[in-house]
Amino acid sequence: MLCIYEWALTAKIQCSTNSEATTAMQRQPEPELMDEEEQARAYALADFSEPHENFITLFKQAFPGLVVNGDVLDLGCGAADITIRFAKHFPHCQILAVDGAGNMLAFGQRAVDAARLDRQITLQKVYLPVDTLPQKSYQAIISNSLLHHLNEPRVLWQTIKQHARQDTRVLVMDLMRPRSESAAKDLVDEYAANEPDILKRDFYHSLLAAYTVGEVEEQLEREALLEFKVKPVSDRHWIVAGTV
Repeated sequence: MLCIYEWALTAKIQCSTNSEATTAMQRQPEPELMDEEEQARAYALADFSEPHENFITLFKQAFPGLVVNGDVLDLGCGAADITIRFAKHFPHCQILAVDGAGNMLAFGQRAVDAARLDRQITLQKVYLPVDTLPQKSYQAIISNSLLHHLNEPRVLWQTIKQHARQDTRVLVMDLMRPRSESAAKDLVDEYAANEPDILKRDFYHSLLAAYTVGEVEEQLEREALLEFKVKPVSDRHWIVAGTV
């Protein structure tokens, strides 16, 4: 049974999803790469423990009881915070984590080395779709906050299909575009009020560049990924989860 708070949150999410087609503002793309050194440093030093640890929780909820002991692909790993958390929760897997931003990967490598996970995690600079990944399949494919950087979303879904095998588990999480610029500013004020200006700026522009739940549903339908389901999981995030 849902408590009153959970019911209210669920109702709010469902109402937002059902009405998004008529209320969401037009998407405003942002640069595909976040590779300024100042940006990378700000992201590496920021505390993303709540949403990033929730990513791990959502993965475990989507695939209960799954023993991850094979190869994992992390698309758009940034400074590798989720990569490291995933490795700690699943210590018997091997992770290839890729990103197109060299400065982000530099900070990520420092974090991997500090966590003494360099034997479990390999970071690689890859700019999709120009660069190619190792031609292999993975037990799990994960991605956080990559899609909203892509003006051609099929790049992500095609990469997932290319490197999946039968029974590959997939979890993608990203921001959900709010209904207006003022709503985006409210989210920045609520969740990033104490963060550096560069993080506030990037969070705001990322919200404007994000895709809605309905748009992601259309993307999955176009790519025939009908086994994947998208749902909102907060007032600013959605996830796609499924087994190939």
